[in-house]
Amino acid sequence: MNLSEPIIELKEVSKSFGNKIILDKANLKIYEGDALVIIGPSGTGKSTILRIIAGLTEPDEGEIYIKGKKRVGFIEDHQDSMIISMVFQQAALFDSLSVRENIGFSLYQHSGLSHDKIKDIVNNALDMVGLPLETANLFPAELSGGMRKRVSFARAMIFNPNKPEERPEVILYDEPTAGLDPIASTMVEDLVRHLQITCNAYLMVTHQNSTIRRTGDRLVFLYDGQFQWDGHIQEIDTTDNPLVRQFFSASIEGPIK
Repeated sequence: MNLSEPIIELKEVSKSFGNKIILDKANLKIYEGDALVIIGPSGTGKSTILRIIAGLTEPDEGEIYIKGKKRVGFIEDHQDSMIISMVFQQAALFDSLSVRENIGFSLYQHSGLSHDKIKDIVNNALDMVGLPLETANLFPAELSGGMRKRVSFARAMIFNPNKPEERPEVILYDEPTAGLDPIASTMVEDLVRHLQITCNAYLMVTHQNSTIRRTGDRLVFLYDGQFQWDGHIQEIDTTDNPLVRQFFSASIEGPIK
């Protein structure tokens, strides 16, 4: 049990879409150094949790605290005391922009850095995610699924070196290995662990057993609007929690409807 103060905390968070209740007074704490994976059946609100933490979706009820400070409204309504980056499930690259322009997009738009300096920063990011430098001149349509994922990782971790306070401290991953073959999945899983040195914590949503086991240290199980279980990766095969046992055995018999 981590006894330090959480860097992100969700208190009694609720969210509905129409008449469908997705989150019902959910509570979650994320600590510095966490490699946290949210598991649970499809449609239970796992990606919604990421979007709420990222400031892209506002909860209907409840409170979000970033380093102990309460956040109000969307991300553009305030300045968090911590930079949070997100890697989207489908990479979410701009089709009309080159890889270099995709990765360096925020720097081109806001940093005031020269194009040569941004090129150097992008090249360093490409090296960090294991892509050759010539990839920078390609467009998303010319990339494999695994390469697009790596580009999205590079974009999530990039920042202006003249402003170290803008370095992403938490990275959110939404199904980073979805749709990838086993070899590409392993490469992405290794990359997640490798990039752990660049951030203070990461939070991932995934269904893939290999990704859960290779990238998670702590797991939380989301079901019926709330987090029903919190445990270490080594506990998934020994826990008596019926939800977790059913989930990992892929059984149709159990409390998960």
